[in-house]
Amino acid sequence: MKIAITGGTGFIGKHLVKALLKHEHEVYVLTRHPYEHYDEKVKYIEWLTEGSKPEDLLVGIDAFINLAGEPINNGRWTKKQKEKIIQSRRETTREVLRIMEALPIPPSVFINASAIGYYNASNEMNYTESSTETGTDFLANTVVEWETEASKAEQLPLRVAYARFGIILGQDGGALPRMALPYKFFIGGPVGSGRQWLSWIHIEDVCKAIIFILNHSIKGPVNIVAPNPLQMDEFGHILGQVIQRPHWLPVPSPVMKAVLGEMSTLVLDGQKVIPEVLLKNGFDFSYPTLKPALKDLLQ
Repeated sequence: MKIAITGGTGFIGKHLVKALLKHEHEVYVLTRHPYEHYDEKVKYIEWLTEGSKPEDLLVGIDAFINLAGEPINNGRWTKKQKEKIIQSRRETTREVLRIMEALPIPPSVFINASAIGYYNASNEMNYTESSTETGTDFLANTVVEWETEASKAEQLPLRVAYARFGIILGQDGGALPRMALPYKFFIGGPVGSGRQWLSWIHIEDVCKAIIFILNHSIKGPVNIVAPNPLQMDEFGHILGQVIQRPHWLPVPSPVMKAVLGEMSTLVLDGQKVIPEVLLKNGFDFSYPTLKPALKDLLQ
């Protein structure tokens, strides 16, 4: 398949590009700075700059994957940063839609990044893709607006899937390096109540899931999480065991709120999210449970 990717130079994107190349797909990465990247197997195409027309180089693509957007954990959620987070997703998604509309024949499938922040924070609820109760905080509102914008692609028409990512674990990005750091200095422990759910997934399974969606007739929301979420306290215990460090020093909620402000919701609140769509379609997780996933990444 000929596959176009935005956000292909980010944490998820880099891993996904490698996985797609292993499956012998032809990969086109859209970036503002194409000359800063080189891989003889990847075609880097300029976009979001004055005069750029990426559609001229994307004729005949089979799929479009949109991963672009300002990271949600890149600084405190000031009014300016919130607008940057929302605006980046709105603008990049609109540009992707414009590109697909400009093509003589649109791709057959469009996968748009999203997040499990769509669901309301809860210590009791189990959420699947059929759950309709959304959160009311900034992150939930951002996700709803993002998916609403991406849903306009259905008018082309083509198959549209919304990849609702959980907490992605990897060596070179995502949440894990920050989560592991206190443990390496022997100061790791429960964060907040410790009861909040952490719906995690290994980066390898993220890439496998996206490729799985490409190859199957899956559309609509897809929870990209492992089938065994854990509460924060249990996650910390297992993390400590894997790197042979104690899990003992608690970090109270007021401390996290003072340090991170509103962004503290990312670690103090959580959702128990189940990947029902992937499971029903027969997806095989390489890392369905946490300890093997952490051993692979940290040992």
